[in-house]
Amino acid sequence: MRILVIDENTLRASILEEGLRESGYVDVAILNETRMLMQKIVGIDPDVILIDLENPSRDVLESMFQVSRSVERPIGMFVDQSDASMIERAVEAGVSTYIVDGLRKERVRAIVEMTVSRFNAFNRLKRELADTKRALEDHKAIHRAKLMLMRRHDIGEPEAYAMLRRAAMDQTRTIADVAQALISAAALLDKKP
Repeated sequence: MRILVIDENTLRASILEEGLRESGYVDVAILNETRMLMQKIVGIDPDVILIDLENPSRDVLESMFQVSRSVERPIGMFVDQSDASMIERAVEAGVSTYIVDGLRKERVRAIVEMTVSRFNAFNRLKRELADTKRALEDHKAIHRAKLMLMRRHDIGEPEAYAMLRRAAMDQTRTIADVAQALISAAALLDKKP
């Protein structure tokens, strides 16, 4: 696992690096400056990002939150001071763990494991939500297409569904794709020139 430590304070970065190496993480990269941060992160391509901010200004925090929004990686953020709005913004930005006044090398392994675990759990929930939304949209399209077929051919719901299913099988597409194509074609035919 490649871990990137972002910290402008070289002493704090070395404490974090030492804790990581003692915990068995040997592929550790350190960034001591935040200029052109996104390009550097892309170049390093880490599996986990740990950001250590001593007393972050709003600009630095916003920059770090921008990174966490843009990079689909587990991110752990260490800060010395915090308030409720900073925590809320960090969570909204996708920071997996937010540790206030907690930089001790003996805690590093547990923090990395928690960061990865929370990131994976959150991503699983995001995928499930996206799948559920897609299924709902598919269901709506199928229902709408069935209604169109029922009206057009004066048939019942089972027959309309059978027509959609047969068309999907003939075209090696999903029923939802056929339903959406039917809805799109009907909208095009109903348009007046």
